[in-house]
Amino acid sequence: MPKPSLSVRLALLVAGTTLPLIIFAVGIVLHDYVQDRRQATQRVLETVRSVRLTLDAEMQRMTGGLQVLALTDALKKGDFNSFRRIAVGFIEQYSKGGVILVVDRDGHQLFSSLTTDTAILPPRNNRDIIERVFVTKRPQYSNLFLGMVKQQRIVTVEVPVFRDGEVVYDVSFSPPVEIFQTMLERQQPNQDWTLSILDADGVVFGRVPNPQDTFGKRASASVLADMLRTSEALQPTISLDGARLMSGFAHSALTGWIVAAGITESSLSAPLWRNLAIASAIGGVLLLIGLGFAVRMATTIARGEMLHDLLIDELNHRVKNTLAILQAIAVQSFRSATRTERAKFEGRLGALAEAHNLLSKEKWLGSEFQDVIRRVLQPYLLSGPERIKMSGPKVPLSPRLAVVLSMIVHEIATNAAKYGALSNDTGTVALDWDVIEENAAQKLRMIWTEAGGPPVTVPVQRGFGSRLIERSARDQLGGEATVDFLPRGVVYTVLCSLEES
Repeated sequence: MPKPSLSVRLALLVAGTTLPLIIFAVGIVLHDYVQDRRQATQRVLETVRSVRLTLDAEMQRMTGGLQVLALTDALKKGDFNSFRRIAVGFIEQYSKGGVILVVDRDGHQLFSSLTTDTAILPPRNNRDIIERVFVTKRPQYSNLFLGMVKQQRIVTVEVPVFRDGEVVYDVSFSPPVEIFQTMLERQQPNQDWTLSILDADGVVFGRVPNPQDTFGKRASASVLADMLRTSEALQPTISLDGARLMSGFAHSALTGWIVAAGITESSLSAPLWRNLAIASAIGGVLLLIGLGFAVRMATTIARGEMLHDLLIDELNHRVKNTLAILQAIAVQSFRSATRTERAKFEGRLGALAEAHNLLSKEKWLGSEFQDVIRRVLQPYLLSGPERIKMSGPKVPLSPRLAVVLSMIVHEIATNAAKYGALSNDTGTVALDWDVIEENAAQKLRMIWTEAGGPPVTVPVQRGFGSRLIERSARDQLGGEATVDFLPRGVVYTVLCSLEES
């Protein structure tokens, strides 16, 4: 797989740094949205309870006023003319449209605040609630129904009139529905909220917004069944207007009516999308700025690398020219020397060239020890790779160490090819190395062990190669080199300090 370019790597670095920040910001926005939604849900329930308390307080006041009317002597004695003045005073507390009726158990209208001629008035049509008043002897609250006199849908408050402990009349008051509408308008938090008052059957008789379009309609199917089954609940619904709401409802223990409130889902999600857009926009701008800097930096670094490569290539060219000149000088200088002497010098020069080629390949940043010795021993590995066994860990070398060790290994291999294990067809070499700790410093230890070569004899005098190995190890590597001429084969041990590469 090809290595990504510098621009791509820097872009990935910027993206890897910026994208987690963007994701973190989005996570905070989502967390805030969940918290806000939870608080909004709690506000829905609190609003429902607040409107219910307001409605109950108003109905208790209204019921109390009717109960006071029911205690008047004029009503108890059937003096409806005197009762009319009192009834009118009660109605004046409310806006126009309120009606008071007095009926008997059979629903006959004995008194109406609308007219004095009761003979023309039809019987009450909601006989069930009248019967409940006489049976329970307690105030009752009707559902929405069609009034026979005004031919309008109304709700009523029914209060019993007692005489000698028995219920003789039913006083009915139908308040103007506008009072419920005004109550909701005052309680509405803002335009995103929907408030409704429904009767016990789930029929709307007060609502904001759109009261005219929803009056007399049943609650939406998504919530009606729960309204009729549960006293209080919170749930997502679709309103009569088709809007998605997070809504709640509660039943009034006094009237049995239902108060509902809901806030539009769009108002809950709008801050989420707004904050996500802001976070994404800011993150996108930061990402683009970072990518711009990455591209610019990559361009600058690429120019620097191009110049660096140019200088390295120039250096390599000059070094190779220098080595060629040295080789030409050596040929001229050793013209009278033997072939063996010329081969020695050219071999050492070749080892230096191989080390230089390896370092050039690595742009003079150093190299691995194993790569260095493989370069030097390549001629012997080609003819018999199984004869040289190498074993050891990866050891990075500085350029100077690589050059010096290549010279040392070349000298050792040359001696083995001339006199030792590599001079016949059966000899083998084991080259082992490791890193040891000595005086709180790391050192490289290399052991060259020969076996299977010609019989070993200790040389009478030491040659230039042996002196080169010892001096290089001592003077240039800060270590030492020893050679043991054992009967089974020569053993070279080289110890050198590892420089910072």
